[in-house]
Amino acid sequence: MTRVLAIANQKGGVAKTTTVASLGAAMAEKGQRVLLVDLDPQGCLTFSLGQDPDKLAVSIHEVLLGDVEPDTALVETIEGMTLLPANIDLAGAEAMLLMRAGREYALKRALAKLATSTDPFDVIIVDCPPSLGVLTLNGLTAANDVIVPLQCETLAHRGVGQFLRTVDDVQQITNADLHMLGALPTLYDSRTTHSRDVLLDVADRYGLVVLAPPIPRTVRFAEASASGSSVLAGRKNKGAIAYRELAGALMKYWKSGKALPTYAPDL
Repeated sequence: MTRVLAIANQKGGVAKTTTVASLGAAMAEKGQRVLLVDLDPQGCLTFSLGQDPDKLAVSIHEVLLGDVEPDTALVETIEGMTLLPANIDLAGAEAMLLMRAGREYALKRALAKLATSTDPFDVIIVDCPPSLGVLTLNGLTAANDVIVPLQCETLAHRGVGQFLRTVDDVQQITNADLHMLGALPTLYDSRTTHSRDVLLDVADRYGLVVLAPPIPRTVRFAEASASGSSVLAGRKNKGAIAYRELAGALMKYWKSGKALPTYAPDL
């Protein structure tokens, strides 16, 4: 069965796109057929994987509006993943979806069509935009699981409560099967007590599971985006190691129900 994982947080700059690209690349390395979905009108995931958002013949914009079949918009990446790309046209799709009945289900309907193909995807990872609008609602409604990337800084948890209320609303109204896997620490610096204190506060305040391993801060993330590939491409680095470990844990969780490793920042 295809697993759909949403990576979401209404706060920008928390490594959502990096997490989507890196987890996808790590799972593709392990033989999984992976689809990445760019739901952000800024097209950051699309750009970071070597596609020019301004030169797309067709994108997720037309797919969500039902103008084209989803398989016509798919592009292949250099690391063996498939991408459903986005560009600024998607902002217009968001406005148009607001006027339609069942607007939260547009992505779910599109992914259902891909699931009926002769070679369905093993994993679909959705890069949600930094907002709580209809596009994020589409991502959460289509997903089996959701992870919240959380930057380990003082203001990181601003809006987390509101996001969790949105997840609860989705579970109550459009997707009763959505499962919150937990918060993923990103841009983490283990040398500082500040990073650990932030994670303790978030875990205590919201009752969120903190997933392990934390994703360390590294310049390799910016370099990877500029080169049109994920952080897993090229030489080894601590960011790639962490994402490979998390990807392996997720695959075991989906296959056998083995609990995901959690991080105790006070230890």
